[in-house]
Amino acid sequence: MPPANGDLPWNDFDPESYAAYNYRSLRADDGQILAAVRDHFGALARDLPSGALRGVDVGSGSNLYPALAMLPWCSRISLLERGKRNVDWLRRELGRYSENWDEFWRVLGEDPAYRAVADPRRRLAQIARVVDGNLFSDLPEHSADIGTMFFVAESVSAHHEEFAAAVDRFAAALRPGAPFAVAFMENSLGYEVGDLRFPACRITAEDALAALAGHAASDLGVIRIETPETGPLRDGYTGILLALGRKGAEGQNIDMQSVRGDPPDAPPPRTPGPRPAP
Repeated sequence: MPPANGDLPWNDFDPESYAAYNYRSLRADDGQILAAVRDHFGALARDLPSGALRGVDVGSGSNLYPALAMLPWCSRISLLERGKRNVDWLRRELGRYSENWDEFWRVLGEDPAYRAVADPRRRLAQIARVVDGNLFSDLPEHSADIGTMFFVAESVSAHHEEFAAAVDRFAAALRPGAPFAVAFMENSLGYEVGDLRFPACRITAEDALAALAGHAASDLGVIRIETPETGPLRDGYTGILLALGRKGAEGQNIDMQSVRGDPPDAPPPRTPGPRPAP
């Protein structure tokens, strides 16, 4: 039987290697994700108080762009992370984030709400805090007005029960009406970070919708992002799934037909290359 989440060596996850291999430059698929999340948050959060929301990014690892996507609307962003080395990396990186993230911010900056943030590097350092904790036990309910969880739920173990529990815990942390974005690797067979291999849970768009349906308002949708022409991130997956929605008041039954829309265009990356994302 594959190991459960609690049996995996999260404290040995190498953030330096992962960040360098994954986010040294902007890939086309990351650009599409950013553009879609930018437009989604822009549409739903534009009428909310600017700079007043409490955001959460669950399982941040060594990826800052989900937190950057929430930046214009937040007075505080909590980055929940379990692995000790990832926690240390995040605390260092948030002090003044590296120049590679500027390319990611430029995609977000196509929306006026992001352009209004004069110094995103300084702003993120001011409002972001790293929370050393486990999403299954340390994520407070109804604590966030906006939230993200990228490549986490399907990557915490190979067990569908833990995938569903991770989505449930994320959704429980959101207040009613909170905009959210959740990204998944479709049909992932697992991933490597340095010398370690981590399992993953194989999921489809239908699985993503089913996991979120009881928590989301009726406008929940899933975008499927194809593998870019520059090549796959790694072996053993079939695409990226991006769920965009907002927390429902009581949870609602929604149409289980996947929304397979086209993601927004984004500028092509300058230096494409594969990465071992979950």
